[in-house]
Amino acid sequence: MVCWSPENATKAYLQALKMGKRDNEPDVAEFISAIAAGNNAQLMVMACSTVVVSTALALVAAAHQTSGRVICILSGLNNENIEASKEAMGPHASCIEFVVGDAQKLLMDHEEYRCADFVLIDCNLIDHKGVFRAAKECTSNHGGGLIVGYNALHKRISWSEFTTHFLPIGEGLVVTRTTTGRGGGGGGVKRSRWVVTVDKCTGEEHVFRITSPTQKEVKI
Repeated sequence: MVCWSPENATKAYLQALKMGKRDNEPDVAEFISAIAAGNNAQLMVMACSTVVVSTALALVAAAHQTSGRVICILSGLNNENIEASKEAMGPHASCIEFVVGDAQKLLMDHEEYRCADFVLIDCNLIDHKGVFRAAKECTSNHGGGLIVGYNALHKRISWSEFTTHFLPIGEGLVVTRTTTGRGGGGGGVKRSRWVVTVDKCTGEEHVFRITSPTQKEVKI
């Protein structure tokens, strides 16, 4: 089981905030960076149609803390998306390995991608649930991992086949963890949940990770 690293999480969060060069309050990108680094992710795979720079930078910041790799799978049939994404990322493009293809098939069939321990999925992808299924299977077959979907807020679909936690951050996140074994289950394994609180005075959001051996699973 991967041990949570508060130090990695904090450093990645602050680096993502700095790389984003924003003066306003932090958003979903910094949170993604923190949970990827905090879980010591070594192979981070991002599945999307177009690169959102802040989200991609979040994984780059996490990789800097864990000495991991970032692979971005872009949906499409040609390499034009890669060139556009590299241009958008600027000097940070060299920190990401870009490929074009079907994320679901690559996660299922490509041996290298099947070793991913952190998968980030854009829920605006038409086949995002298929990508979730592939990510769930490949991570559970290689020691377990963390799967995060973003842009999930307005997806009025059933997630009953996935044990997920919904976080009202940005455009909505769904988070699920898999463990070794079919279906990502395991008796006696401590489960965690994320709790979001809002400071009534400042309006700031604070996110806490709580681990409990008797945590009830939440399905959405």
